Amino acid sequence: MERIEFTKMHGIGNDYIYINCFEKELENPGKLSIEMSKRHFSVGADGIVMICRSEIADAKMRMFNADGSEGKMCGNAIRCVGKYLYDNGMTEKTKLDIETLSGIKRLDLNVENGKVESVKVDMGKASLVPSDIPVLTDKERFVDEPLTICDKEYRLTAVSMGNPHVVTYLDDIKSLDLENIGPHFENCPRFPERVNTEFVRMIDEKTLDMRVWERGSGETYACGTGACATVVASVVNGICKKNTPVTVRLIGGELTITVLDDMRVIMEGTATKVYD
Repeated sequence: MERIEFTKMHGIGNDYIYINCFEKELENPGKLSIEMSKRHFSVGADGIVMICRSEIADAKMRMFNADGSEGKMCGNAIRCVGKYLYDNGMTEKTKLDIETLSGIKRLDLNVENGKVESVKVDMGKASLVPSDIPVLTDKERFVDEPLTICDKEYRLTAVSMGNPHVVTYLDDIKSLDLENIGPHFENCPRFPERVNTEFVRMIDEKTLDMRVWERGSGETYACGTGACATVVASVVNGICKKNTPVTVRLIGGELTITVLDDMRVIMEGTATKVYD
């Protein structure tokens, strides 16, 4: 039996198991993620993250959900990757390029007393093109579109942040039975690659409350790409403004999201080590 050293980390409660794969990549990371992610019976996490060498960036991030499926991108996880690399002396740089399945992401590390406390991430451009998400529709954009889930009509806006998201606005998100309705959104036939769903309550134009059902993991305490998609959707629906930092409040904490004129999205939040 092989012993695997790992570090448990979280970005505002979105927790993953981080494994240094610079010398050797895992043979079956999907299966390992299923086994290690089981809460109460194993380490417990939203999945595992492999930190690998890259030929085109400072490092490569591969992330696997709790169900073993590989995700393209995770905003909370990538902040922790930056912290891992710096705090463990694998880099002295405070500006890092990290390779992901949805492209290279630029990190700007905020270091205090020799440790990374928070990270600002250029998440790249959001897309509203249906084929990028993907979502099945005959319209140019899937914005404020009606869709019936569990016999209730929701107004949905679909956004790609390198992974698929759909955002809906509700007056009350605390009482939502996500365990029941979440899988119906995730596996809706209109989203052929499944979808992450953000349930959002508007506080004001600079503050949003959000719960998220992530494909492959269920409800999580936070989702970085989901927070980005939520603010993008809020901009295109006239709720929030471009070039203005918006606070997204999640179960695990807060993220600051800014959508720029060219639809690039900047995310800032903490990264926390739990234990080795």
